[in-house]
Amino acid sequence: MSSAMWSKIVAGVMIASGLLTLTMLYAAVAPAAAVQQMFGESVGGAMEAVVVRNWGVLIGLMGGLLIFGALNPGSRRLALVIAGASKIAFIGLILAQSDRYLGGLGAAIAIDSVMIVLFAIFLLTWRRA
Repeated sequence: MSSAMWSKIVAGVMIASGLLTLTMLYAAVAPAAAVQQMFGESVGGAMEAVVVRNWGVLIGLMGGLLIFGALNPGSRRLALVIAGASKIAFIGLILAQSDRYLGGLGAAIAIDSVMIVLFAIFLLTWRRA
């Protein structure tokens, strides 16, 4: 496979991953609904709403970073590493809770796991121009 074709594949996966990750901005707009949908619990109080909103914005920023990296090849490695590390941390924190949140977050964990594997493949097979 040519380097140009590989670059297009990486960029496409990064854009798709970024768009999926951007959906978490939902938590910034509707924190109580997002927490109820994902965790099956309710947000209690203004502080929790601020924290959940901030969490939604930070995850959304990871999505934006992936899209930025897809469109700016010089930033791809950094975007893949940072977004991948964020996804690994999220999965680790959820799995540390045993199966408490797997019902609401199982699909997110599966999708993020696929993204992590793809990001790792891209980083491990990277060719310098």
